[in-house]
Amino acid sequence: MKNNLLLGFCLLTLSLSVSHIVKATVVEVRTVVGDFQVNLFDDVTPQTVNNFLDYVNSGAYANNVVHRSVPGFVVQMGGFTYNNAFPLDEVATGAPVVNEPELSNLRGTIAMAKLSGNPDSATSQFFVNLENNATVLDPQNGGFSVFGQVLGNGMEVVDAIANLSRFNFGGALAELPLRDYSTTDATNNVVPNDDNFVIITDIVVIDATRVTNSDLNPASNTLIDSSSEQPTNPDGGDSSGGGSINIVLLIGLALIIRLRYLRKTN
Repeated sequence: MKNNLLLGFCLLTLSLSVSHIVKATVVEVRTVVGDFQVNLFDDVTPQTVNNFLDYVNSGAYANNVVHRSVPGFVVQMGGFTYNNAFPLDEVATGAPVVNEPELSNLRGTIAMAKLSGNPDSATSQFFVNLENNATVLDPQNGGFSVFGQVLGNGMEVVDAIANLSRFNFGGALAELPLRDYSTTDATNNVVPNDDNFVIITDIVVIDATRVTNSDLNPASNTLIDSSSEQPTNPDGGDSSGGGSINIVLLIGLALIIRLRYLRKTN
């Protein structure tokens, strides 16, 4: 009887480690081309989510601009604000957040951007994965910290942004998506304005219960320990995770405990 109880406890502990317990704050990203909602993974990546919500609650994302779009890769935002003038203003950032490389960069997930070669450098910028970018983004620079997932048909809005024409204004704006702006405009040095930028009017919390969409099952980052480094990093960012190592350790611990118990009973 005791032996069965011990085994049951070990299996329960193991099962809890294998699947992420997903509790969520839900935010809505409101843009001039449509809105989309994001389920945040509060319990899996708590520091990253708290960092993001600090910017949300401070109003830092009001009048933010989607400043980078790479078709088939990512759409990035969170770094620049349009205040009726160009060049854009940079978002005032706080202390960087510690990297939490737990989840995989699959289509529809959102992750933090950070500085190349510095896993713990994420501040305000984040991106939406347009495709399965796991093999590229999960292993490098400590992995890109996935901290949320786009809900419902929200990726239709993100895809619409990704389909816009892009223009090179240098630096972080080398792949800037613009509306109603042409190559002729660029050639004639026409300054883009609020009719052209993809502006995020605001990001707001619409459900703070942290039990919303608990049926989501985000994939673990299983590539965090691989050594491949790719040159296609999102500008300013990386993150990923090592749940498989914890599982192996738990299995080993369970076997040790069981063997010791059997020795004592023999």
